[in-house]
Amino acid sequence: MKKQKAIITGGTGMIGIALIRCLLTNDIDVTVIVNPNSNRQSVLNQFNTIKIVQKDISHLKELGDVLPHDYTYFFHLAWMGTFGDSRNDMYLQTKNIEYTLDAVNLAKALGCEVFLGTGSQAEYGPVKEKMSAETPTNPVTGYGIAKLCANRMSRIYAQSLGLRHIWVRVLSVFGPYDGQGTMVMSGLKNMLAGHEGKYTKGEQMWDYLYCEDAAQALYKAAKKGKDGKIYPLGSGEVKPLKEYIEIMRDNVDPNLSLDFGSVPYYPNQVMYMCADIEDLKKDTGFEPEHTFDEGIKKTIQWIKEGD
Repeated sequence: MKKQKAIITGGTGMIGIALIRCLLTNDIDVTVIVNPNSNRQSVLNQFNTIKIVQKDISHLKELGDVLPHDYTYFFHLAWMGTFGDSRNDMYLQTKNIEYTLDAVNLAKALGCEVFLGTGSQAEYGPVKEKMSAETPTNPVTGYGIAKLCANRMSRIYAQSLGLRHIWVRVLSVFGPYDGQGTMVMSGLKNMLAGHEGKYTKGEQMWDYLYCEDAAQALYKAAKKGKDGKIYPLGSGEVKPLKEYIEIMRDNVDPNLSLDFGSVPYYPNQVMYMCADIEDLKKDTGFEPEHTFDEGIKKTIQWIKEGD
C-alpha cells in the first residue's frame, strides 16, 4: 500500500500547524503551499519532513505541472481577508471564491481523492440554535457570503471532477499559534502579565474547541466524511463566555480581578454560537479529547515557553 500524501493551503495558521502535526503523526507525507510574503513562515521550521512550496493562492493554477500527481488529500484552509474591514471587501472576498475553485482544480490535477475546504459560522449569520448542516444560512458579511458561495460552487465543481467534497464550518478554535487579537490569546497574555482584564458582561453563549481536536476532526472528515456533507465544527457544548474567562484566570492566577461589563457589546453582537457535531461523530468517529481547561493549560505552557 502506497504512503498517503496530503497538500495544505493555509498551513501557517493555528489550525494548519495542528493539522500538519496530526497528519505527520498518522504517517502521511505533507506538502504545504505557503504565501512567499507570509511573516509566519518560520513556524514551519519545527517540521523537518514536510515539503514547502512558495506560492500565493492566487497562483495555484501554476502548480498542476510542478508537483507530483500522487496525493490523496487536499486541505484548503487559506483565505484572504478574515479580520476587520477586509471581511466586507467584496472584491477581495469574491477572489477567494475563484481561488477555492482553483484549489479544487489543483486537487484533481494532483490525483487527490478528496477536497476538504474550511468554512465558517459566518455562513449562517446570527442564529439562536445549535448550528447543523440543515440550519438556514443567512450570512451578513462579505466574508460569510463568499464562504457560502465557495462551499456550494466548489462542491458542484469537485463532484463534476470525481472528487469527494467535504466542507467543515469552523466555529471558535483556540490554542498555540492563535492570533494575538483573539479573546483567548490576548486575554491569557494580559493575565500572565498581571493585568486586570476588562470584558463585556460575558453573557454570550459560546462553543470553544482546542486546535489539536480541530485538526483531528479535519483529518477524520477527509478520511471518512461523506461526499457533499457539511460538518459544523466545535466542541458541541456551550457555556457563558464569562465562565471561559474565569477558567483562564484560574489557571493563571485565581486572585486576579476581572472587570466584567466595562466593555460594551459590539453592534450586532453574536450572543449564541454552538456546533451540532452529531453527524461528524457518526460519520467519522470524531470525539473532542480536550476540555477547555485542558486546552488552556497547554496554551499557557506554550506561551511561557516563548510562543
